[in-house]
Amino acid sequence: MAKKPDTSTRIADNKKAAYNYAFEEKFEAGMVLQGWEVKALREGKVQLTDGYVVIKNGELFVIGCQINPLKTASTHVNPDAVRTKKLLMHKDEIRRLIGKVEQKGYTLVPLNLHWKAGKVKCEIALAKGKGEHDKRATIKDREGKREVERAMKSRHR
Repeated sequence: MAKKPDTSTRIADNKKAAYNYAFEEKFEAGMVLQGWEVKALREGKVQLTDGYVVIKNGELFVIGCQINPLKTASTHVNPDAVRTKKLLMHKDEIRRLIGKVEQKGYTLVPLNLHWKAGKVKCEIALAKGKGEHDKRATIKDREGKREVERAMKSRHR
């Protein structure tokens, strides 16, 4: 029997990112991981909310992405939960991102981790930080949507 192709499934989301940043562009990058990290990701032992992406020597690295090791992690490996992980992208895409990030106000933020064809991918966004008034508008929109959903739900009963 042939194996079904692996569809894209989410591992973790950075829900804080949409609240704190306005996204300009989104990119998908591969991740360099160790074996114990992949096993922990399969179990969902990851936290992305404090993560951010930095550029060093023309390479992308995600910092603050915490992957908690499983209790059954290998005995010959010392797992580091907050290890800096390298992101893999095409060189021309990285150059374009470097040019954008050097502009005032732009930053790179990890949005989510997901599986794609058996590999772990990290979706990153080129983003600008929101001001306090923008955050209030986001809360107001969210509350408005909630009210509409409540009204629709009560109407259907």
